[in-house]
Amino acid sequence: MDLFGTAGIRGPVDADVTPDRALAVGRAAGRDGGTFVVGYDGRVTSPALADAVASGLASAGANVVKLGRVPTPALAYASQGRRGVMVTASHNPPTDNGIKLFVDGEEYHGDAERRLEDRVANNTHPASWDQWRATEREDVLPDYRDTVATYAHTLGAAPTDLTVAVDCGNGMAGVATPYVLRALGASVIATEANVDGHFPARESKPTAESLTALRSLVASTDVDVGIGHDGDGDRLVLVDEEGDVVHEDTVVAMLAETYTARSSAEDPVVVTTPNASGRIDQRVEEAGGRVERVRLGALHEGIADVRADAGPDTEVVFAAEPWKHVHPAFGGWIDAVASAAVLARLFAATPLAERRAVVDERPYRKVSVPCPEAAKAGAMETLGESLPAAFPEATVSTDHGVRLSFDGGAWALVRPSGTEPYVRVYAESESVDDLIDQVESLVRSAVDDAN
Repeated sequence: MDLFGTAGIRGPVDADVTPDRALAVGRAAGRDGGTFVVGYDGRVTSPALADAVASGLASAGANVVKLGRVPTPALAYASQGRRGVMVTASHNPPTDNGIKLFVDGEEYHGDAERRLEDRVANNTHPASWDQWRATEREDVLPDYRDTVATYAHTLGAAPTDLTVAVDCGNGMAGVATPYVLRALGASVIATEANVDGHFPARESKPTAESLTALRSLVASTDVDVGIGHDGDGDRLVLVDEEGDVVHEDTVVAMLAETYTARSSAEDPVVVTTPNASGRIDQRVEEAGGRVERVRLGALHEGIADVRADAGPDTEVVFAAEPWKHVHPAFGGWIDAVASAAVLARLFAATPLAERRAVVDERPYRKVSVPCPEAAKAGAMETLGESLPAAFPEATVSTDHGVRLSFDGGAWALVRPSGTEPYVRVYAESESVDDLIDQVESLVRSAVDDAN
């Protein structure tokens, strides 16, 4: 049974994430015992699914603390020292939902996910009636917001002269980010900050296309920076004063450089993913650190791996994949509310345009080639031979797909999607269109042969 994708359990509520499935996952997770905090996002289906999860947990003998409707980062914060379950489909459409599990502030991965899959597949039975537990309630949101603001106070300058527009997309960031930024001293224009599980204002995934209203607002007013969030508050998209979306890897590069430069460790490390731009490596190395890469959806595993091999002078100072950031000094979870607060402090000290000016924004493109799940393995096996043969001048890595690295910093990566029927192609080069065209042609040929 394959329950978990790269971001927990996720799918349509009428097929994959049903109340029966939520009950089974709760009961399977509850076998681990202890206390679980349970939260949910603003989707129409989330309260019922959260109740099903809580019932499963309690019937397995676990203690349950209901947090109600909260951003995912707030649930992760509350799971410190205990376990947590968040009902959310993040940026997926309103027809979907999902389940994420946490332990001590970090998402389940590896052995923990496999343990739950086995229990669900084997239809874990309830505990004896006298071991069932009652549930409690807790309001974590005020404490979470205060803690984020307190943490951000240690970075940058007070944003008292900064105006920030925040498009919350009718998602859970509406109850967090505007409050935190105002607490820091920023002037805030909050749009679509009312939580609505139908997402009437725009699709939940923040993109250049879905953030048209935010971009127009920022470009036509004296707003210094715009921030767009997804449905559960763990993604962040940045908009500059001209109304243009800042590339997600440029945002990572700015944050990574800041954390590296501030670290007192002799070996500061930034963890990111194979598709991440070389601009991140450049800024981190310039600040005296190094970059380690881990597969998409496995930032926590990457952090753990670095720490397991670390000497006394090594510190993981930051971790990120596109649009999602982990601030290790604050907590071990992905947190876009914290990112918004930290960026506001940084831009108050040095404007976005100045910080961005030192980042080498070499042209970057990504393409998705349709590929049925059954054909992915065969296509990737073919590409493991055809790509190195077509680019003999490149250094080849097969740790996370097939990555070609060229002199001068250009590179291309081909990897199968872990959640959708595609093979992804990424490239960064001064002649990126030519590189993408050549690689994409080989990918399409490999997919055709594998079908």
